[in-house]
Amino acid sequence: MATDLENIPTWMPVVAAAILHGDGRVLMHRRPFGKHHGGLWEFPGGKVEPGETPVMALIREINEELGIILDSSAIAPVAFAESHPEGAVPAIVILLYTATLWRGEPHAYEGEGWGWFTLEEAKALEKPPLDIILLDSLRNLKKDA
Repeated sequence: MATDLENIPTWMPVVAAAILHGDGRVLMHRRPFGKHHGGLWEFPGGKVEPGETPVMALIREINEELGIILDSSAIAPVAFAESHPEGAVPAIVILLYTATLWRGEPHAYEGEGWGWFTLEEAKALEKPPLDIILLDSLRNLKKDA
């Protein structure tokens, strides 16, 4: 007989985009002040909904948050970071993708703003812990390239 515990997710998949400008800068998004980690800078993205692939979720989330449409042919996985579960809260696993082609101009439809930053400038921004890990992975990838 199945128990309710079998239906509780142990982790939540989240996607995020390192949207890369042609000059090497990355787009960072500022979280809404009223939410968890409010006011901190992050890679834009959000939860993967049932029935979505991570790339589908990424395209949807970026369109909702920034009003731009990512080109799926220019999206590539780059890193992931995970939190530890806390009580009844499942672990969060953020899958970071790079995105180099899109249509439209970014707008802050959700959140307190956005900006283009060099990787060194992005390092100095106040970020949630998982975004710090993701940015370090992205910076290491760029060093090796």
